[in-house]
Amino acid sequence: MNSKTKKLTTVAMLCAITYVVMAVGRIPIVLFLKYDPSDVIVTLGGFIWGPMTSCIVSVVVAVIEMITVSETGILGCIMNIVQTLSFACTAAVIYKKKHTLSGAVIGLVSGWIISVFVMLLWNYLVTPLYMGYSREVVAEMLLPVFLPFNLLKGGLNASITFLLYKPVITALRKSGYVSSVENVTRRKHIGLILLAFLIIITCVLFILSMNEII
Repeated sequence: MNSKTKKLTTVAMLCAITYVVMAVGRIPIVLFLKYDPSDVIVTLGGFIWGPMTSCIVSVVVAVIEMITVSETGILGCIMNIVQTLSFACTAAVIYKKKHTLSGAVIGLVSGWIISVFVMLLWNYLVTPLYMGYSREVVAEMLLPVFLPFNLLKGGLNASITFLLYKPVITALRKSGYVSSVENVTRRKHIGLILLAFLIIITCVLFILSMNEII
């Protein structure tokens, strides 16, 4: 398989996995806001094959979502693309420049922070255009609703990506699909794994409380 065919196959595979995860993994949080872990797949693709892969997959999946299961039309599609790119591409670009454990952590945290601020701005500007809320109402929802949701979403995406990257890249390396990866300090790695689990548990408890399950 030549490199161009391999790249096309990889992107198609990532698009398919991302779409399935998006379609079946939606979890209601508050109002019309739902979390799905599809950004994790996009970010893993960017970590392994570069930020351009994240960009292509995010656009393709958002367009397919718009014409299949989405009820928010072109504006919702654009919002999905912006959100995914602000998180996944930021993380992938930083990791590409600093291909180490610390680079991965910095990339994920940076993507988390940037996506929160970007989506607060886009929620204020675009949400009133397709959700039927006035801009004044959306402005009042920014801090009590959109900020916690975006923090939760970014935290879950960053933590799950961090936990999955090592096993995924190891499996791909053993299969000969990608080249070898960097070594990391085990003690630091274990500490970060525990932190990632703590963030995920906190976010899950928050979701359960928002849905009045606990």
